[in-house]
Amino acid sequence: MKKDFLLFFLGSYLNMLCAVSSQRGGKEGFNLFCRPRRRPVKPRHLEFFNTAEKFTVMYDNKKIQAYRWGNGPKKLLLLHGWESHSYWWKSVITNLPKEKYSIYSIDAPGHGLSEGHFINLPYYSKLIEKIVVEYGEFYALLGHSLGAFSTVYTFCRAPQLGKAKLIIMASPGEAAEFVTFYKNMLGLSDRTMSAMRAYFMERTGFVPEYFSLKEFVKSVNNQGLIIHDQADREAPYAHALAAHHNWPNSKMISTTGLGHNLKSLELIQEVENFLNA
Repeated sequence: MKKDFLLFFLGSYLNMLCAVSSQRGGKEGFNLFCRPRRRPVKPRHLEFFNTAEKFTVMYDNKKIQAYRWGNGPKKLLLLHGWESHSYWWKSVITNLPKEKYSIYSIDAPGHGLSEGHFINLPYYSKLIEKIVVEYGEFYALLGHSLGAFSTVYTFCRAPQLGKAKLIIMASPGEAAEFVTFYKNMLGLSDRTMSAMRAYFMERTGFVPEYFSLKEFVKSVNNQGLIIHDQADREAPYAHALAAHHNWPNSKMISTTGLGHNLKSLELIQEVENFLNA
């Protein structure tokens, strides 16, 4: 009940604000749309982070927390999803051989131990580009959920970043679907959505419909591994199928019963097989 009232209040506030000032209402609606809830970093998370070499990366005047495990010659970059942090990758990190790989992971802006309160796909993508450029060419990038979508977008718009293998787990497919979900969740009016759409275009340079996984992969020549559960409730399986169809240099693994989180030791073995291929 408390959550429903909060959503009703936020939606009513944005609708009234846009009735007074569409520009201000569009801006506040966009910023709320891009503001994740920061999940707590618990003692067991910190204990695991302390097993890594920790360092920070400056991005947009904010400190981004980064980690490194291992000293192997092949560098991997791990990119988590919305409202998560680097602990999500614990099973992957602990099961990959550290003598073979140097495993980097970051807490995205507004997540984990990183500063900030704001993230969206283009913003995350620019950070990924910065990491790849500053820390050298990576052998492979592994992304989950928003991290996966952002990874594909990065190599679509910046192919000069190289031929790293891309492992895409449970990626969303269309930014426009999130906009529609946001509208329905808060009960936003057409006036409010129009104002938000205008500000979205002002900030990103594109309409929401531009951000499409199946379209981005058409321009990606990197080897790809798409992993997706057929019953994923957060990122529809159909988007993964469409991306695989449009990405000739990709392999797809479909799972059942793993949901959006895709936690499985067998999948980690499949990831390592792909890395070794």
